[in-house]
Amino acid sequence: MAHKSQPDYSSHALDGLKQALRERLKTNQLAHRELLWESTHGREAPVENERDVEAWFLGPRAENADVFEQLVLEALRDHAFWRRNFHPMDPPAITQSIKRDPGYLRALDTLHTEFDNLLAELKKSAPFFSMRYQGHMTWEQTLPGMAGYFAAMLYNQNNVALEASPLTTLLEVRAGEDLCRMVGYTQQNGIRPWSHLTSGGTTANIEAMWAARNLKFYPLSLSAALQRESTLAAAKALKVTLPSRTQARLVDLDVWQALNLDVDEVLGLPTRIHEEFKIPPETLTANVSNYMLQDLGLVEFTRRYLGDLPAPVFMVPGSKHYSLPKAAAILGIGADHMFSIPLDEEGRMDVSALEARLDQCVKDKQPVIAVTAVMGTTEEGLVDPLASVLALRRQKYHPQGMSFCVHADAAWGGYFASLLRAPPSSNKRLAGPPAPVLPLSRYVTEQFEALPEADTITVDPHKTGYLPYPAGALCYRNQSMRSLVAFEAPYINTAGSQEDLTVGKYGIEGSKPGAAAAGVYLSHAVVPPDQRGYGKILGRALYNCKLFHARLLTMNTVASDFIVVPGPRFKLSDSLKRKYGGEKQALEVLRQQIQGMRQEQLLSASGEEELELLRETGADLNILTYAFNFKNEQGLNTSLEEANTFNRMIYDRLGVKADGRDIYGYRLLVSTTDFIEEDYGKKFFDDYKTRLLGSGAASGRGGEGRITVLRSVIMDPWITEDLQGRPFLDTIIEELRAAVTDALNEMRGTSSKRSR
Repeated sequence: MAHKSQPDYSSHALDGLKQALRERLKTNQLAHRELLWESTHGREAPVENERDVEAWFLGPRAENADVFEQLVLEALRDHAFWRRNFHPMDPPAITQSIKRDPGYLRALDTLHTEFDNLLAELKKSAPFFSMRYQGHMTWEQTLPGMAGYFAAMLYNQNNVALEASPLTTLLEVRAGEDLCRMVGYTQQNGIRPWSHLTSGGTTANIEAMWAARNLKFYPLSLSAALQRESTLAAAKALKVTLPSRTQARLVDLDVWQALNLDVDEVLGLPTRIHEEFKIPPETLTANVSNYMLQDLGLVEFTRRYLGDLPAPVFMVPGSKHYSLPKAAAILGIGADHMFSIPLDEEGRMDVSALEARLDQCVKDKQPVIAVTAVMGTTEEGLVDPLASVLALRRQKYHPQGMSFCVHADAAWGGYFASLLRAPPSSNKRLAGPPAPVLPLSRYVTEQFEALPEADTITVDPHKTGYLPYPAGALCYRNQSMRSLVAFEAPYINTAGSQEDLTVGKYGIEGSKPGAAAAGVYLSHAVVPPDQRGYGKILGRALYNCKLFHARLLTMNTVASDFIVVPGPRFKLSDSLKRKYGGEKQALEVLRQQIQGMRQEQLLSASGEEELELLRETGADLNILTYAFNFKNEQGLNTSLEEANTFNRMIYDRLGVKADGRDIYGYRLLVSTTDFIEEDYGKKFFDDYKTRLLGSGAASGRGGEGRITVLRSVIMDPWITEDLQGRPFLDTIIEELRAAVTDALNEMRGTSSKRSR
């Protein structure tokens, strides 16, 4: 009997698979869309590409349920066909007579009963799909993401090893290539980028810190091995280039110099040893391992090599994700050696404070392992000044002989880079009705354009990639850096080698679901991570968040007994100040024009100036924090403690509770967080406190050094669209106002009882 040929896993074959999947889904989506449009409008459907976003989601009312059902059923039937045709002459294990057995039937009864119970319980879940949901960093999943995950889940591939995942490992590699292109990583000067999937941003951030720590100490290990191992003696002549651009032999460097080599200089050493001194990589790996931190452990490594130098540190913004201090603790550096940089008035990492810290480290000769900039903070959706961090490293500290890794935590904001990525065949930005695809602000654009210079970038497909959990990712600018967390020498592999298909040995995790890789891959195939796909979704979400910010500001013009203060300051660039004459005049534009302007007006030339104003004000991305304060007989409340209580009362009406409350009773869902003075720093904390309570704010700390705020995460592309004659954003504002009014009445009632 002739054997079937092995599947073709070449790049050409996968490209063909991608195109076939895209065409099949497009055909189904277009047919459904045309039927739906004709049935409701009685006329010809709109031209292709105007409504492609609507074909990418199940929909808040499960409008595309028939499409998803077809995809799931096709996946299940195709999987069953595959099983039946793998050695079809093998006997069945579950025969028809067994299916009539009482035990079998009882087991099926139990299965159906428990499954029905589970379905009932699942309806207590948070309604992520709803246009009323603005709670956390999750929302709808893309149709191709869910379909790909479901289809691959049936095969249960484990991406820990190629033998356990002969297809989904390849899909993970392709997804990683997509992510690298999206963030701007390209092959340059022989340095190839690389990315792999993780369970989430926490794991990716820990891995990035792990790789940065190991890279920092690798030159010390290599120097010791060159001096002591006879098989490596020839490489004692190896010269390195210091960040100051001077050269010296590696074995002649002092500890401080060895700890401050540039990232690419360190990663290129094994390849140079092989090329210049003909020492095989395997020989180098075997002889250096006994000197590596990975083998010796931090205590013994420090005792042997660090001498009297102060303990090395990480630097992170005060708005850091909890995974970063967790990384410091896990890696043995200690959370006390993760220096938290305070924020500026805008809520971003204060560059002047970072510079002062780095200056002190140069003076004390305290090694800096890495500086992290957050591209979309989890609480505020703000973007740190990455471009300035990179410029400091390049222009100030390299000439002084100090270097460190720069990590971009873009777990939330990573997919916004798609707004900057033109399609391969066009340099033209695409924007489709009904909501404008708003560009990133000029400041945010500058930071995202600096991403390719960062050494590592965390991106979470299961956040702004709208994909099922678990799906995080870590991107390396230089793929050799991955070897530092794989117990091997960091040498550059050739393109197309088997090593390129080995992802399981890198990073923290072992087993991980191939289904996640399939979901990411298929979603990227249908919704490209550039301006055609994710850029369109996130551009609309960004516009909706900016308009929500504007509507919050307008609440202050009609509310007499409370105010609302968004986290972002209403601050204009010099050009916008000149255009509008000042911030008051610009705010008046938002109040009078944008609030009543229809989408088609904003998209027209007459709305161009208003879109520019929206672009440059409000949140950096699509998360907005805001707090309410109430007025009493004396005027605006000046007690931070009472303002915090007021906002907690509002949240009690708008936050999902695990108390058995009927989920259908929630009319609007948001989340809450606290601005903590100790973490954020006085500059940001005092500025926001003054904006919230007024210049006459009560003296003293009050509120235990924290300000309670509400948070809206706006991933929905439809809330500003005219639905049933008006935008759904009107409903959201009404529900928010009702919750505030209800909390205010309760507070006044409580206060009245106290006075009696």
